[in-house]
Amino acid sequence: MNDFMLIVSAPSGAGKTSIIRRLLETDDRIGFSVSTTSRPKREGEQEGDSYYYEKPEKFVEMIEKDEFYEWASVHGNYYGTSKKEIDRIKKDGKIPILDVDVQGAGTIKGKTGSSVLVFVIPPSLGILEKRLRSRGTETEAEISLRLKNARIELAEYLKYDYIVINEIIDEAVAQIKSIITAELSKTARTSGKIKIMLEGGR
Repeated sequence: MNDFMLIVSAPSGAGKTSIIRRLLETDDRIGFSVSTTSRPKREGEQEGDSYYYEKPEKFVEMIEKDEFYEWASVHGNYYGTSKKEIDRIKKDGKIPILDVDVQGAGTIKGKTGSSVLVFVIPPSLGILEKRLRSRGTETEAEISLRLKNARIELAEYLKYDYIVINEIIDEAVAQIKSIITAELSKTARTSGKIKIMLEGGR
């Protein structure tokens, strides 16, 4: 039974977004969970692709109705993973894959026993710093903050079921595919088929 959610977290710059994109392109067993936000739509973004967009008051109403697995307020805007979105993916027969930060991953794990948590990490903090600098999009202060946050996030590694070191992206993607296969093969998820065989006598 495909009853689990695959939650992927990583420090900024570890390559999580690229890995998830590659997984979605090459593994039809999974479907991406699109987050809901209260921030306005930006130019080039599409409803249901980039995000689901709700007005702040509607988002708060959804929080009060317990319609999110996790949510957070970031720079004055709300972001969250709706239960409705997870149900949509599961109804399509796919495994939901979520791009969630360390805090959100812990919240989801506490709310459901059917989540599989994968932590993508860089080979070293030195390599992470090189990757951040090579992007050319952050100031020195921003790089320092991201490296500081990376140390804080790495300290939460025991929350996760699997650790994937992203040294070579193809190998990291292959590892996560192997994790999905292993989870689908767990006794708890395949016992139903065996019970049917035993009850049928064949």
